[in-house]
Amino acid sequence: MADTDSLPHLARWIDVELLGKSRQLMAKALVFGLCLWPMAQLGFAVVFDPLALGANPAETIIRALGDWTIRFLLIGLAVTPLRSWTGINHLIAFRRMLGLFAFAYGSVHLMAYLAFDRLFQWGEIVQDVIKRPFIAVGFISFCLMVPLAVTSTRGWVLRLGGGHWALLHRLVYPLTFLAVLHDWWLVKRDLTWPIIYAVILALEMLARYKPVKALLKRHSPFQHNIAGR
Repeated sequence: MADTDSLPHLARWIDVELLGKSRQLMAKALVFGLCLWPMAQLGFAVVFDPLALGANPAETIIRALGDWTIRFLLIGLAVTPLRSWTGINHLIAFRRMLGLFAFAYGSVHLMAYLAFDRLFQWGEIVQDVIKRPFIAVGFISFCLMVPLAVTSTRGWVLRLGGGHWALLHRLVYPLTFLAVLHDWWLVKRDLTWPIIYAVILALEMLARYKPVKALLKRHSPFQHNIAGR
């Protein structure tokens, strides 16, 4: 019981002391480094340890970048439900960074496909998009990410207005679905990760459903009434 009772205090400590304005720059620097780490590992392997990339290094690089694109999209989508459930409001400060990292990994994933898989043969690329559904949905998903990345700054929020900006950024839901579908159709044998991604996305969408959101918040062990104790 004592452990449960301490959770609201822990959430408040994380929100105020760890992620609050006084230490937010340090926390963002740490998150930035963690987000950059998978890319750094790939770069290190390419330069210093190519054998670690397996028999088909190009495929390994393309797949790894695609996986991390989806992971960052899902982590970014988790911010809002986690914020609501735990009461750690400063989590919102990291959502933009996570979204931009998803776009960065998605961009490099696309470039790796164009360079390594198709050698910038644009005719073959167009045929790929037309004939292979998983390429088409992946390309559409990336295209939907572009306006979100461009309009992610505070200045664009002011230009578009809060309502229009929020409406535009709802594109994150269909584009994440398409990214997961792209991965699902791409995999030929082991569907473990596509299934994990699909389940996580389904849970994140369910957590946004108002009755479920209210239920989770009402029964959250992180938000018991501290003041009344």
